[in-house]
Amino acid sequence: MRVKERTALLLGPLLATTIPLFCYEWLRSAHTADVSIHSPSGHFYIVSIIAALATLFAVAVGITGYRLRNIKVEFLALAYLSLAELFILHGLSTPGLLIHASTLPGIASQLSILLAVGWLCLSAAPTDLPLVRWLAQRRRFLMPVWGSVLGLICVFAFLMPAAVESLHINQHPYKWIAAALTCAGCLWTMFHYRQSYLAAGFPVQRAIVYSTGLLIASQYIMITGEAWMLSWWLYHVLVLASMVIMLNGLARQYFSQGSFSSSLKVLFKSDPRAWLEACITPSVRALIMATEVRDAYTAGHNMRVALYALRLAEEMGRSSEELRAIAQGGVVHDVGKIKVPDAILNKPGKLSPEERSMIERHPVWGYDMCKRLGFFADELSIIRSHHEKWDGTGYPDRLAGERIPVLARITAVADVYDALTSSRSYRKAMSHEDAMAIILEGSGTHFDPACVEGWTRLASSDSRFLLETAASDRTLRLVPSEAEKTSVVS
Repeated sequence: MRVKERTALLLGPLLATTIPLFCYEWLRSAHTADVSIHSPSGHFYIVSIIAALATLFAVAVGITGYRLRNIKVEFLALAYLSLAELFILHGLSTPGLLIHASTLPGIASQLSILLAVGWLCLSAAPTDLPLVRWLAQRRRFLMPVWGSVLGLICVFAFLMPAAVESLHINQHPYKWIAAALTCAGCLWTMFHYRQSYLAAGFPVQRAIVYSTGLLIASQYIMITGEAWMLSWWLYHVLVLASMVIMLNGLARQYFSQGSFSSSLKVLFKSDPRAWLEACITPSVRALIMATEVRDAYTAGHNMRVALYALRLAEEMGRSSEELRAIAQGGVVHDVGKIKVPDAILNKPGKLSPEERSMIERHPVWGYDMCKRLGFFADELSIIRSHHEKWDGTGYPDRLAGERIPVLARITAVADVYDALTSSRSYRKAMSHEDAMAIILEGSGTHFDPACVEGWTRLASSDSRFLLETAASDRTLRLVPSEAEKTSVVS
C-alpha cells in the first residue's frame, strides 16, 4: 500500500474524530449558537425510530455473518445490536413522556456504547483467541441469546427505572471510568483494524476505523454535554453516523457485486458448490488475486483446489457446514505465498534449502493473516495444515495421522492432484493417470488412506468432473480489472 494511503488512513480517522469535537466545543463556547432545543417528543420519535431500524439492520448483518462463516461480521452485528437496542431504551425513557424524569436515558446511552465497544474489541481480536473460539463454537445462539438478554434488560429498566439508577454509571466518578474504558477499547480496535487494513485493504476494516473514531467523539460529548442544547444533540448524530459508516463498509465488502437482494439470495443457497462459485466476496477475491497475480502458473489453482476438495468432501459425506468451510478455506489456502519473494516463488530450477524453508513458511503466514480477517477454526486449519503428511513428515507443524485436521487432509489430496495436473515453471502438467498413480502411492504416507479411497471412488464415478475442472484455467481464474491490479500490487 502506498505511503500516501497509509498517511490518509492515519489523518482521516483523526480528523473524523476531532472535527466533531471541535464543532462541539465551538458551539459550547458560542452561547448564541448553542441554542436550547427542548423537544422531548422529537427526541422520543427520532431516537426510537432510528434505533429500531438499526436493530433490524444489525440482525440482518448478523445473519449475513453467520452465512458467510465470518465471526468478525457477527461480532460487529452484536456490537451495533447493543448500540441500537439500548438506544431504543434511551428514546423510550425520554423524560416527561412515557415515564417520569430520571437518569435512565443517560444510563442507557452510556451502557449502549460500553457494550458495543466490548463486541468491537472482540471483532478486532484474532480468531484463534480462546474466548473468540469458544464464542464461535456457539455462534448459532449468539444473536438470539444476546438480543433477548438486551431486550429483557430494556424491559426491566423501563418498568423499574429506580433499580437501574443504582448503577450510577452516568455519575461521577463512574461515568469517567466508563468513558476511559470505552475510549481505550475504541483506540485498541482502531489500531488493530488499521493494521489489518494496511495488510489486506478491505473496505469494512477502513469503515470500522472511522466508525469507532466517531464513537470516541460521541462518548466525550455524552458525558460533558448539557441536555437539550444543540451541542448535546450532536452525539446522537454521531452515533447514527457511526452505524451508517459501518453498514456501508459491510455492504461494499460483501455486496459490491450486483444488487443487494441478489447478493443476499446467494448467501442462502443450499448447494455449497453454487455458494462457492457465486458467493466469493470482494475480500476473498482480493486475497485470491493477490496470490495469483504474482504467479501466472497458479492461475485458477485456488478455485480448482476448492472445487476438488469440496467434491471429495461431498463424496466422504461431510456435513453442510464442513462443506462451506472447505470451500472458503480451500479457495485461500495458499494466500501466505503473498509474502514469499518473487525470485523464490517463480524460480524455474531446484530450490536451495534456505529457499525451501522460506516456501514452507507460507501456511503459517496465511494462517496469521486469515485469523485476523474473521476466518473460523475449520478454515484456518485448512490454510495451516494442508501440507502436513499422514506419516508426520509434512510442514509446518509435523502433525501425523488423525492429529491433522480432517478438512486439511481432504484439501491435501485436492492440492497435490491439481499441482500434478497443472503446468509449472519447472515442469509440464502430468496426465490424470500419472497423477492418480502418485496419489495412490502416497496413501498411508503422504495422504490419509480414507481420503485416497474417497478420491479413487470420485475418479471412478465422476472422472468427467476431474478432467473438466483440470482444463478450466480460464473459466476458474479470477481475472482482475486494471484498477484491481493496481490495488493488489500496491
